[in-house]
Amino acid sequence: MKPEDVKIIIADESHISYVDTILSTIEAAAKVRGTGIAKRDPEYVKKKIREGKAVIALYGDEFAGFSYIETWGNKEYVTTSGLIVPEKFRGMGLARRIKHQTFSLARKRWPEAKIFSLTSGAAVMKLNTALGYLPVTFADLTDDEDFWKGCQGCVNYDVLQRTGRRYCICTGMLFDPKQKMCTDAAKRELKSEKKSFWKRIFSNKD
Repeated sequence: MKPEDVKIIIADESHISYVDTILSTIEAAAKVRGTGIAKRDPEYVKKKIREGKAVIALYGDEFAGFSYIETWGNKEYVTTSGLIVPEKFRGMGLARRIKHQTFSLARKRWPEAKIFSLTSGAAVMKLNTALGYLPVTFADLTDDEDFWKGCQGCVNYDVLQRTGRRYCICTGMLFDPKQKMCTDAAKRELKSEKKSFWKRIFSNKD
């Protein structure tokens, strides 16, 4: 199996059947890491897919990865969430490609919006940093109550409550399109991925 054999596309109605697999993979990964993660409702994920706000990776018909985007605060903020790659497909650079796809989709649809992430995963933090995200306090993120309600399904929600929503186990990271250092980093990273992807393809040719 080669990385280029895995297709990463914007999900549509035909991919609704993968939702249960997506959610069970996310939950299993959280248990292995021993970290909290907000549980996603199946209908919510289906809605993201139908709205063209999700990206799925497939190896033939086999599920190989997923992530989705959502807007908050009257579309002033966007999140890229639920990034997951099954263990079988890890180590192939798929998480990076999926992250780039959701990031590019968010930038295309809402170019003026700030893109943020709440994560406790070191790998996601690394991806975010490469794309120009900067670590920020929770006060710098959206104040949209609907977003924060989504944290209620996390095992660490009590920490968020006890601190008055100032901080939690997760790290807040923000991409601000008005900050040149953010946009410059994103351009370098996206350009670098394109080069490395095509390099892998040609190096694997017989």
